[in-house]
Amino acid sequence: MAPRTSWKGFIKLSLVSVPVKAFTANNTSEDVRLNQLHQDCNQRVKYKKVCPEHGELASADIVSGYEYTKGQYVIIEPDELSKLRKESDKSINIDGFIKAGSVDPLFYSGKTYYLLPDGVAGDKPYALLHRGMVDDDVHAIAQIIIAGREQLVLLRPMDSMILMTVLQHEKKVKDAGQFLEELNKPKVTKEEITLTKTLINASKVKKFEFGSFEDNYVKKLTQLIQMKIDGQEIVAERDPEEPKILNLMDALKKSVAEAQAVSHKTAAPAGKKKTKMAGSTSKRKTAARKKKSG
Repeated sequence: MAPRTSWKGFIKLSLVSVPVKAFTANNTSEDVRLNQLHQDCNQRVKYKKVCPEHGELASADIVSGYEYTKGQYVIIEPDELSKLRKESDKSINIDGFIKAGSVDPLFYSGKTYYLLPDGVAGDKPYALLHRGMVDDDVHAIAQIIIAGREQLVLLRPMDSMILMTVLQHEKKVKDAGQFLEELNKPKVTKEEITLTKTLINASKVKKFEFGSFEDNYVKKLTQLIQMKIDGQEIVAERDPEEPKILNLMDALKKSVAEAQAVSHKTAAPAGKKKTKMAGSTSKRKTAARKKKSG
């Protein structure tokens, strides 16, 4: 079954229009959803929309409104909002290009879409836009109306595709400055800094495999559900007891030693292989010399 498009429209850059279709990159199929139940009878809890004056309401009886003063609302109709939008609002309007990495991931909303050319007519302008962004190492800041509201988005190339990530406006992200007052500035020694850097270097991952990390919450929750179905007793797992190290320097030294031990253990097979190859080469050279002298 082909994935369903989330949105169709155009990427607009000056007079250039690129027809595209968007597919959500967020996969929720792996989520485990729990239902709310009445603890006495395990019946599903139902939520009813109720008016204090008229009781339970049908969906058709409900409208949207904004409280502009206490107890006073102005009703907003969906078609009224549509009248304020131009036909061009159905496009991803690029405001400009910025150096890749200029937008801190702090402003990513968590919603990302894969943008693909919509039809043969979009193939070439799409490829040109993608190539230009890759060659100049830039991303695009744009605005789009999606899911009924205007969104600020970041367009960026990934492999041979263009991704669109919805951004949060600056005012919706708390200023980090207000938390700086909570930080103390302890004195650190050169030895502590050196040990910390050594620990970081010893813990570097040579090849990061994102797929090797599992969603342990889903894994544990699925395991718990099956255990409950099977009627098994749920016993709390205990963490292995860690050695009590009260001194920071001792903790750093021990951590460095452990990290380096793991690093050497991982690299050992490659080292042995290299030594063996060097030895076999040496034997071949010796044999060649003997043959020549004979």
